[in-house]
Amino acid sequence: MKIDEYSYRLGAADCFCEMVRAGVKRIALSHPCDSRGQRDAFLPDFDRLCAAYGVRYYVEDDPFLTDLFPVSMNRGKFNVIFYQEAEALGDYLALKAEKRRAVEAGEYAACREEIARRYGRLLSYAENGIARLLAANQEREVL
Repeated sequence: MKIDEYSYRLGAADCFCEMVRAGVKRIALSHPCDSRGQRDAFLPDFDRLCAAYGVRYYVEDDPFLTDLFPVSMNRGKFNVIFYQEAEALGDYLALKAEKRRAVEAGEYAACREEIARRYGRLLSYAENGIARLLAANQEREVL
């Protein structure tokens, strides 16, 4: 039996909501969507999932690009950040703002790896997993 793309992505979101509720992940990302409309089509189902799991989501129209993931995975994409604690969302938004300030000041080269590592920690990845993702990523953002 072949599973359609919508059902697959919704199932992944269900799993992420469960992990956030259980405290396994501070934040989790939905699959990136190519358009705002494609992402927004999931929102009614995300509303139901979040209500069932007691978590929340943040609609992300400006993806956070770091060296943790290949840039093409998220550039120009739309997704959702699942979280339970407002502090976790605040930490995500603060890290994005920190990167923006570093880029504007011409200081991003000096801190880009640390920002990517902190993003990985916010996603609750293990340190060795973060190191593997950084080492494997050959498609980094050019600023």
